[in-house]
Amino acid sequence: MKKFPEHFLWGAAMSAPQTEGQSLSHGKSASTWDYWFTEAPEKFNQNQGPADTSKMYDKYAADCQRMQAIGMNSVRTSIAWTRLLPDGKTVNQEAVIFYRKYFQAMLDHGVEPIINLFHFDLPMWLMDQGGWESRDSVAAFAYYAETAFKLFGDLVKKWTTFNEPMVHVECGYLYQYHYPAIVDFKRAVQVGYHTLLAHAQAVEAFRKVLPKGEIGIILNISPSYPRSDSAEDQLAAQRSDLLNTRSFLDPAVLGNVPEELVTLLAENDLLPAVKAGDAALLEENTVDFIGLNYYQPRRVQAPEHAESPAKMPHDFYAAYDWPEKRINPYRGWEIYPKALYDVAIMMKETYHNIPWYVSENGMGVADEERFMNASGMIEDDYRIEFMQEHLDYLHQGISEGSNCFGYHAWTFIDCWSWLNGYRNRYGFYSMDLATYERSVKKSGLWFKATAEKNGF
Repeated sequence: MKKFPEHFLWGAAMSAPQTEGQSLSHGKSASTWDYWFTEAPEKFNQNQGPADTSKMYDKYAADCQRMQAIGMNSVRTSIAWTRLLPDGKTVNQEAVIFYRKYFQAMLDHGVEPIINLFHFDLPMWLMDQGGWESRDSVAAFAYYAETAFKLFGDLVKKWTTFNEPMVHVECGYLYQYHYPAIVDFKRAVQVGYHTLLAHAQAVEAFRKVLPKGEIGIILNISPSYPRSDSAEDQLAAQRSDLLNTRSFLDPAVLGNVPEELVTLLAENDLLPAVKAGDAALLEENTVDFIGLNYYQPRRVQAPEHAESPAKMPHDFYAAYDWPEKRINPYRGWEIYPKALYDVAIMMKETYHNIPWYVSENGMGVADEERFMNASGMIEDDYRIEFMQEHLDYLHQGISEGSNCFGYHAWTFIDCWSWLNGYRNRYGFYSMDLATYERSVKKSGLWFKATAEKNGF
């Protein structure tokens, strides 16, 4: 029996835009996703847009019962900025009522809410003003954060500022998977920098409003594994970690941007515009805990044809296709559970053993109806195996002293996933797209047993 620490958090992660529905009603204004879907629905899998998603706005009471039914003692979701402050200034009272009832329902069912402020859903009114490229976004986010802390801080004790900030940087300004679908490395760096400042200003506001609470940030961490021991491949891995991991993790925990990253950006004319006082803001507003999302490793090698100065990240490191890899064919991602042990040791040895938790880990599979048994339950043994393997390595890291306090799977109920719509399913509960009915999968029952035993 592998037991986890006392009071370990067993739960799942989700987000407002992927679950709530009612995306342009009850006072909510448009996010970039609402806008993009109206402009280019053909980019979205089977024209599946953000309007309804999982209808949790209407079904939250029963869903909180479902959380309890599979042993969840915690959940992480987000607030929709566009619902709480539709114009960036005026509080939408319907939103306040909804979120307070939602969070209270979680508490009533023994589920601790961990509430995140931003999950890729930028308000369209802010996008029209330049979005994260504009320095004005920093103050706008800080105001939103402070408003949320004041309105819900009596119910919510653990908060996070951003989910995977690197994603809206990369996908919006390098790889065209998110609006505004721009390809410009220097603008991407500026977006990342303003996001980092917005995070720090939100932490600053949190300390004033909720001095007894805890605040963190959720980062997608994929360790960079070099192809070989050659100096060139090792350098590629170091640069990959600088850009993808340390760019946010170092400032959040250690209070500074790595000098090596500043040098690398300077050498390639990629430095963002900064102001006096920025460094002090970061230094003085570090986090209480970190959430780390892990799905796949990052395998890299030295690029063969790098441009100088760099035009894209692949000028610093190239992807390496490890011949021994196991793969999830539906998502195209490598399955490498040992990386979770490596992450645990990294947090212990490099980041002062700060409290952290696995804030996302999961396996997306298409056409899961193939695995439905005679009684109508999806027997997703592949998902159970995936989680068990990762938890094995996580347990090893914890047993060696890493300060991990929880494991959240992605996700609670099959949810809408951006351009991918409902192509791949991740939930402990399946959802019928025609009726929105929920039914537990075999993995949900396994999770309940695991949570109740605090191990397996």
